[in-house]
Amino acid sequence: MTTAAVFLAAVAAWLWSGPGPATARLWRARERHPHSPPRRSRPLRTRFTDASRPSRRAAAWQAASVELCQGLAAELAAGRTAGEALARAVSAVDFPDPVALRPLIAAARDGGDIPAALLTVTPERGGEAFRELAACWRVSVTTGAGLSVLVDRVAVSLREAQAHRQDLAAQLAGPRATARLLAFLPALGLLMAAGLGMSPLDFLFGGPAGVGCLFSGLALDGCGLWWTNHLVARAQQA
Repeated sequence: MTTAAVFLAAVAAWLWSGPGPATARLWRARERHPHSPPRRSRPLRTRFTDASRPSRRAAAWQAASVELCQGLAAELAAGRTAGEALARAVSAVDFPDPVALRPLIAAARDGGDIPAALLTVTPERGGEAFRELAACWRVSVTTGAGLSVLVDRVAVSLREAQAHRQDLAAQLAGPRATARLLAFLPALGLLMAAGLGMSPLDFLFGGPAGVGCLFSGLALDGCGLWWTNHLVARAQQA
């Protein structure tokens, strides 16, 4: 029984202390690279957290959009034409999906409808900067306003929004860590009970009462995790 309890505790710790975001990004980069050597299958925690991948992708688009606006403002300040500046700025930024931006680069180089191209390549999540740049482009063309000034203002607002998101993520790190700790406590309780000479697994799997306690505990633990994640998600959306 002690061995089983130790095994359960180790599995719980492994699931909740899997690879960090940097390691996950490295794995995704290796998967995209055609000459990358094969690697082992992803850990279970990575599979279980696939649901948060859209949020990470939106954050990547938002960070790249800030770089785009800064690069575009620098190119315009250097005296380049608007289309050439946009093409160079887009090419210099590492976007999550560079292939999707090829129509925008083509429109910028060929003198096409750049606002329409910006709206066309706008990602579903994290593409606020593209819509704002399209509006700036239309205002500049219609009224003759300086595009560099408008892009600078968009870049400032995007940097402020990014700083706010980072501050919010830092504040929510505590509740997330607490949820993970609470999820790990049942396995720790089994380990402690086994260390005291008890037989918790015999009780949990030895009769209807134990099975009922086991499933009730798992259900409550799952509900607690879901509720904590729900609160964190609502705080991020707000």
